[in-house]
Amino acid sequence: MTAVARTSAGAAAQRGRRGRRGRRAKRILPYVGIGVVVLYCLVPFYWMVVSAFRRPQDQFDNTILPVRWSLENFSAVFAGDNGFGRALVNSFVVAGLTTALTLVVGVFTAYALARLDFPFKNAVLGIIIGTTMFPGISQLIPLLKLFTDIGWINTYQAMIVPSLGFALPLTVWLLTAFFRQLPFELEQAAMVDGCTRGQAFRKIIVPLAAPGVFTTAIITFIAAWNEFIIALSVVNRKEMQTATVAISKFTGVSGFDQPFGTQMAAGVIVTVPLVAVVLIFQRRIVAGLTAGGVK
Repeated sequence: MTAVARTSAGAAAQRGRRGRRGRRAKRILPYVGIGVVVLYCLVPFYWMVVSAFRRPQDQFDNTILPVRWSLENFSAVFAGDNGFGRALVNSFVVAGLTTALTLVVGVFTAYALARLDFPFKNAVLGIIIGTTMFPGISQLIPLLKLFTDIGWINTYQAMIVPSLGFALPLTVWLLTAFFRQLPFELEQAAMVDGCTRGQAFRKIIVPLAAPGVFTTAIITFIAAWNEFIIALSVVNRKEMQTATVAISKFTGVSGFDQPFGTQMAAGVIVTVPLVAVVLIFQRRIVAGLTAGGVK
């Protein structure tokens, strides 16, 4: 009897140890997965930063850190006739105007889809989302032909209008979900107090929808800032090219070598402000993206 009891106690203890190891593994595995994803996403950015701080003669070193830290690549970005300063200004203009126009059109469209009742409303929303299924490269030739005919080549509007078309569907989708979660009684109370529907929208709904609008603005700005295909195709003048196009056209001192270090430094200059904005406002971004997910 004693032997049986000891055997049972030993088996129970062994099961308890296996259970504790299993629970410990379940707690650890999610963090391991997150670490792998973060590492996979950040390693290219880390290598770009490290390469930007290498000396030009050390660009092909494979060390984790530069042997000697240098700012020569950053100086070369704005030296010579690269035109990178003007390209940054062009990117700010294109991304800023695209974001502003997207918000103006998207806010009113999303509000109408969320609040008004009209035939085929869901079909309209489906068509808007369906337009995102067409890859940008498939629209390049028609856009180039259209812009050539109307004289829009080498203009800001040739880069803003296509970006607006790509950004609006996502904007309308996000803001429609955000407006739907706001109680309609808020507008009714405002109109009982004397506000018109427009005043209730401007004074009540828009301030409450600020997280969603803010999130949409950041996503739209980043997408317009990083746009490359359209900007490369419709602009052939150096003074009108954006930062992404300017980086792809960097040439070395002789005009024939590949300035990897300069391109890495320019990539850091273009990327770091966007990363900083996302890190600073990540809570607002998450709040806007998850809006409408729970009723």
